[in-house]
Amino acid sequence: MFFERRIYRHPEFRQGILATAPVTPGTSAWGLMMGVAMVKSGMSALEAGLMTVLVYAGSSQLAAIPLIVASAPAWVILATAFCVNLRFVVFSLHMRPYLMHMPRWRRLVNGFLTADLTYAIFTSRFTQPAQDAEGRLAQEAFLAGNYFLTWVTWVGASLAGVFLGNLVPTGWGLGFAGILCLLAILCSLTTTPLRVLAALIAGAVAIAAYSLPLKLNVVLAIGAAVLLCFRLEAGWPRPKEAP
Repeated sequence: MFFERRIYRHPEFRQGILATAPVTPGTSAWGLMMGVAMVKSGMSALEAGLMTVLVYAGSSQLAAIPLIVASAPAWVILATAFCVNLRFVVFSLHMRPYLMHMPRWRRLVNGFLTADLTYAIFTSRFTQPAQDAEGRLAQEAFLAGNYFLTWVTWVGASLAGVFLGNLVPTGWGLGFAGILCLLAILCSLTTTPLRVLAALIAGAVAIAAYSLPLKLNVVLAIGAAVLLCFRLEAGWPRPKEAP
């Protein structure tokens, strides 16, 4: 993969990194939440670190953690992870024509490194598999750049979460991981200036009205952000349409 000189020196390797960069804030927040969740569930730092590197599958890790905590049988944990990751069967069938020219071990590496966003970004960039050697090299370089940034972001953020999880008070428990999960969703959705403004408005109102009973500050924050952004949207500059 990307440790071959002809791959990481190809211009498409950099393009793969650039195409993946916009989604790294969401990936980082999700990975950070996963690291904290593993540690707060009772796993040791070593176990959480090994799970991060060897499993490399956020959704199946999240599904497996409660089962591990409950001391469920190994086959139940494995079956759950298998069912959660069944979507990768579809991804593999779609990716097969792109990768069949590679040796088996490289196809296995590609399968391990494939994530939801890496698959979506790659197939959006290359709608058809290349038919010549140069085209295949370009696609492989783009995919390697895509994989590289996603893997570094996820593993780095997860390991940071494992470290920070030991610093979080035990009383916060998995509730703190849930907050980080919502933060991951927020980071992945704030993709336009108006959405960033909506998040800032909601956050400011929620803090200002924190003393309200029954968590009404949350309702007030949502209402204020929606109303203000609807009002602002009419005069907000819209992106130019492609010719």
